[in-house]
Amino acid sequence: MIRKKNSFLTFCFSLFPGAGQMYMGFMKRGVSLMSAFFLLIFLAIWLNLEPLMLIMPIIWFFAFFDTHNLRSTPDDEFYTIEDDFIIIPDFAKEKAKVLQSKYRTVLAIALIIIGGSILWNNLFDILIWSMPDFISDYIRSLGYILPQLFIGAAIIAFGFYLIRGKKKDLDNNDAVEMLEDKGGK
Repeated sequence: MIRKKNSFLTFCFSLFPGAGQMYMGFMKRGVSLMSAFFLLIFLAIWLNLEPLMLIMPIIWFFAFFDTHNLRSTPDDEFYTIEDDFIIIPDFAKEKAKVLQSKYRTVLAIALIIIGGSILWNNLFDILIWSMPDFISDYIRSLGYILPQLFIGAAIIAFGFYLIRGKKKDLDNNDAVEMLEDKGGK
């Protein structure tokens, strides 16, 4: 049951993204904030993209102030607040099934890449003892650069996908307007 908690403990838990929401009983909200925060740290370290960590203060401040806004709401409003995911909204079941079927391949590829990266790093640590230094340095550089090249290419491809989708929308709107103009004359 969601109910207001001790204000000092709420403050203490609010210092950690998602923990304040979870302490007050908003588990979905807290888990989504905590997951976003740690996923961001993981991606920034794994891909060696330190600028990605600039988003962390935004998540932290949002979680902090969201906890205190929830705590300060009047009792009658507080008990009517529904616990929902912040980062991932609840979709209708049909939309969730469409998303699952549409992006299953993308998720599978991402998991294969993550697993391959972990396997590569561990096998490389074992093989490095038997390799000459210049070969091990070359392979280490390759292992460092390849994930960044892949993510960069994926971001560019996603940008082209978004542009293509916008162009299709504009073309469809132009076609509809032309049909409306011909029908109205």
